[in-house]
This record gives sequence, C-alpha cells and structure tokens, in this order.
Amino acid sequence: MSVTHNAVRNRYEMPTEHGLAIAEYRQQGDRLIFTHTEVPPEDEGKGLAAKVVHAALEDTHRRGLKIVPACSYVVAYVRRHPEFDDSAR
Repeated sequence: MSVTHNAVRNRYEMPTEHGLAIAEYRQQGDRLIFTHTEVPPEDEGKGLAAKVVHAALEDTHRRGLKIVPACSYVVAYVRRHPEFDDSAR
C-alpha cells in the first residue's frame, strides 16, 4: 500500500481493503495544518494511520513546509516522533 498526495482534496491517501486511510490538512503559507486522520473502521488497529501520517509528514518536510499538528492523532504521532516537531522552527 502506498500513500499519495491528493492536492486537490488537501489530503494524503492510502487505499486499504475497506476504503481510504487519510490525513487531511489545510495549507497556510509555508505550513500544513493537519486537521483530521481517518482509517476505515475495519482497518483500525493495523498501523495504517501511522503509515499514512508518517508519509504525509515526510513529504511535508521534503517540500520545505512546516508541520502543524491540529488533530489528536497527529499531535500524538509528533510527540512520539520529535523529528517532525516543527514548533521550534
């Protein structure tokens, strides 16, 4: 399963057996504000949210943008992975 950036819908997507796992954002200047993460209920607990969020955050940095976690999942993920904490940048 690969994660793709759907710029038209302002989200990162990963197809699963039961639908899409997504990490939604809104862009504000040089920052991506991650507002919502969702995985189909049948796919919860399989680590798919972590996979889509990790890919989204890596791509955000690769594009030279800052990460602003606004949804609880991304806040917790960044806390566990401080390399994505841009609050001091």
